[in-house]
Amino acid sequence: MLLDGSTADSIAVAAQCIRAGGLLGLPTETVYGLAADAENDTAVAHIFRAKGRPADHPLIVHVAGVGCVDHFAAQVPDFAAQLMQAFWPGPLTLILLRRPGVASGAAGGHDTIGLRCPSHPVAQTLLKALLNNAGRAAMDGVTLKSEEKELESDPNSVAQGVWGLAAPSANQFGRVSPTTAAHVQTEFGPDLLILDGGACAVGIESTIIDCTRGQPVLLRPGAITRAQVQAACGLKVLFKDELAAPAPKASGTLESHYAPKATVRLMDEQALQAALVERAATEHVNGVAGSAPGHASELPNLAVYARSLTPSKLPRLLLQRMPLDAAKAAHELFAVLRELDAQGVQQIWIEAPPADAEWDGVRDRLQRASAS
Repeated sequence: MLLDGSTADSIAVAAQCIRAGGLLGLPTETVYGLAADAENDTAVAHIFRAKGRPADHPLIVHVAGVGCVDHFAAQVPDFAAQLMQAFWPGPLTLILLRRPGVASGAAGGHDTIGLRCPSHPVAQTLLKALLNNAGRAAMDGVTLKSEEKELESDPNSVAQGVWGLAAPSANQFGRVSPTTAAHVQTEFGPDLLILDGGACAVGIESTIIDCTRGQPVLLRPGAITRAQVQAACGLKVLFKDELAAPAPKASGTLESHYAPKATVRLMDEQALQAALVERAATEHVNGVAGSAPGHASELPNLAVYARSLTPSKLPRLLLQRMPLDAAKAAHELFAVLRELDAQGVQQIWIEAPPADAEWDGVRDRLQRASAS
C-alpha cells in the first residue's frame, strides 16, 4: 500500500506499523529502504527473510541525528564526530563499535554497527516521530531525571521509543536497488506499507567509512568522496586493503551486487565500439535485419548505456545515453537498469565511467553488477 509520505496521517500510520514490529518501505535521499525497528530482532529477522539476505550480513541503522548515536555506539572517535558534523544528515554511513546487547540482529551479530542519518524529509519526520522523550532529550542534548530514565528504559512501558531503523535497500538481495516507491512495490507487492517520497535525489547508496581502526577507512564509495572525507576530518582515508586487520562486514561490499536480470558487461569506449562492430557483422551474416516486422528476432535483446556513442541502426538494440555528469548518472543509474530489464533485454553493455574520483560510486556499482 502506497501512502503519501508528506502527510501527518501517513507518518502516524507508518510509525504505528514500525512500533507493531512491521516492515515499511522508506524513502531516503540515496535509495528506498526496507525498514524495521533496529532493536526488534524479530522484525529485523523479517527483513533478512523478505530480502533473502544472509543473516550475518549487517544492516545499516538510520537515526534522526547525532544525539541518537550513543544509544548504539560504544565509542565515537573524534574524527567520526567530525564527519557527523560535516555530512549528517546526508549520504554517509559510519561503522562504529557497537554497545553490547544493542541491535545485535541488525548488526548481523557483529561487534560493530553502521549508522547513518538520512536527509530525506520523510525519513527525518518518521525517525523523530518514533523517538520517546529520552530520544528527544538526547537529540536536544538534555539529560533526563533518573526516574524518567528508568521509565523509558522499561521494555514493557508505552514510553519505550524507537531509536533507529534498520533499513537496507528495499529489493531482493543482490539485485538492483529501488529509487522510487513503485520500484519497491514491484519487489514486494501491494501488501507492504510504503511511504512515497518521490524519486531519490542521490540514487546510489551511501559512502561507508569504517571508524573502528584508528583512522578512516573507505569500505564503499558513494556521493561523498574520499577527498571530501579527508578534508572534513583532517586524516588520510585509507582503502580497506591498506590495513592488516580485516575490515568489518558492511552493506553492499560483496563482489557481486546491484545486478539486474540481464547480464551486464562493462567496457571502455574502444572495446564497446569494437563489440558493436562485431555484433553488426554477426547480425548481417545471420540475416536478422531482414526478418519480418514483429518477428521475435526483431525484439531488443541488447541495451547499450554509454556516454560517447552515436545513434546506431543495429537491429534489436536499445541505446540509452549516460549523463556526462557523475551526480546525474548516479541519480538515474538504478532506474535505468530497471527500465532496461523491463524491456526484456538479455544483455546490457555499459561504457565504463571515467577514472575521476567523483565517478567512484557509479563505477563501484557497475563493477559489482557486472561481476554477477
